[in-house]
Amino acid sequence: MRLMRPAFVLAGILIVVSGAQIVAQSGGTASAGDDLAAGKQWWAHVQALADDSMQGRLTGSAEYLKAAAYVVEQFKSYGLEPAGVDGGWYQPVKFDVQRVLAEKSSLNLVVDGKAMPLVLGQDAILGTRLAQPKTIDAPLVFIGYGLHLPEAKYDDFDSAEVPWASLKGKIVVYVNGGPADLPGPLKSFARTSPFIKALRDAGAVGMISIPTPKSMDFGWERVARSASQPGMRLAETEDGAAVAKRHSALADDHGEMFSATFNPAEAEKLFAGTGHTFAELLVLADGQKALPHFSLSKSLRAVVSTEVTHVESPNIAAKLTGSDPKLKAEYVLVSAHLDHLGVGAPIHGKTIYAGAMDDASGVATVLEVARKFSEAKVRPKRSILFLVFTAEEKGLLGSRYFAGHPTVPEKDIMADLNLDMFMPIFPLKKLHVQGLEQSTLADEARAVGALYHIEIAGDPEPDRNSFIRTDQYSFVQAGVPAMAFKFGWTTGSPEYKAWRQWLAQRYHSTDDDLTQPVDMAAAAQFNSFLTDLARAVADDASTPHYLDSSFFKRFETTK
Repeated sequence: MRLMRPAFVLAGILIVVSGAQIVAQSGGTASAGDDLAAGKQWWAHVQALADDSMQGRLTGSAEYLKAAAYVVEQFKSYGLEPAGVDGGWYQPVKFDVQRVLAEKSSLNLVVDGKAMPLVLGQDAILGTRLAQPKTIDAPLVFIGYGLHLPEAKYDDFDSAEVPWASLKGKIVVYVNGGPADLPGPLKSFARTSPFIKALRDAGAVGMISIPTPKSMDFGWERVARSASQPGMRLAETEDGAAVAKRHSALADDHGEMFSATFNPAEAEKLFAGTGHTFAELLVLADGQKALPHFSLSKSLRAVVSTEVTHVESPNIAAKLTGSDPKLKAEYVLVSAHLDHLGVGAPIHGKTIYAGAMDDASGVATVLEVARKFSEAKVRPKRSILFLVFTAEEKGLLGSRYFAGHPTVPEKDIMADLNLDMFMPIFPLKKLHVQGLEQSTLADEARAVGALYHIEIAGDPEPDRNSFIRTDQYSFVQAGVPAMAFKFGWTTGSPEYKAWRQWLAQRYHSTDDDLTQPVDMAAAAQFNSFLTDLARAVADDASTPHYLDSSFFKRFETTK
């Protein structure tokens, strides 16, 4: 049996009593056997969604629609209400799909008029999300971390060595990361819509990112394989223009902009003859120190051949109506993404990127939380909206569309609790929570975590930019307090080693399949924790909000 933490002060008693009520409403504490049985029920959903017959659930594919139908059938069986468009379960989303044809494309570095060919896949890969120009020939300039944060009095786009005006007509080159005195979420924010806007405002014509080995989840070989995957962007429509007026951060960019990623192992080619080496810059970046800015004394000449098609793929929405006459008009969201990478380049002889952890596991948890609420004797005061998104792997596009076009009144969305490969691969002792430091949701997370003896902590690796790589970020940009969760670890511990090994071996690989080891009991414990957290947020009479200290509080005014 799980024991409650004893309380010795009044505040602790209040938290524990409140928490005890939460646990009781969700079914109470569980034995190890109960956890394992519940974990197997959760795993059955993962097995259905990550089966080879689902062919990796690529956005817009027939198999994605098959997986979506499975999710809808589960929601129906729990007695939930449809919350999509036109009284249905789905919210259709239209996408422009861009595939780069590497065999018809080329890259050359040009020094003193002499072209040096680069090998696509080995030296660099071409970006697939932004619309690529057919040809480009432009000088290269290095701008450090490429962060445009004038609010924080930091701007790599306007330095003494490389002023703003000098970027016109240039391709900027930058490395991942940022200085130590900038908060991780702020650095991550600068990688999203502010980055593209700064490029356009400065008149730059392209960008080349160089990942630092320290920030890479897996090796370059797998990065290069991903170049065969098509990129997507929200289709350019009048409706999209309406989103831009309400939430400029949620709008997709449709103008041409050259983009590429350079292999860090080959990056010295960019810096040859400049008086700087990539090795020197890498030491500074790994230490989160200031980087110099300078011309690379060479140009990039490129021919980019692309193929653009169009596809439609739905989000899924289901509702559990709350019990409070007033608060039931407000919504707490529990969300995850259904899509993965489909079928692609073989790894270990397999071509199906099944996405068992990423993110069939999260969808399975959304289903289990929905089931728990539907079976509970007492409904939460606020309504719960269960959301399953499409096109997360293409840039959080499904959640971004929903955040800009919600199927319930936008002003009534109070919070989002998001799941994206929450990683139950070892016992649950700690959770790393994206967005923990930003809003009052942290109070409920810590209180419920205490009941489960779970340590609630922030992101220990902010330069991996996880804050902007999960669907919760779409709601941050729409002014909604949001959090995302992963099983936590301590650096150097067996859990840390298991996490790093999983990233290196399985993340965005064909090995993220149903054969991998999973701690089903820990998954069940997490599902109970998340159910109780959602109830705590839904039952709290106060409105969740961003802290005055949070940079993201500014987005609340857009709600």
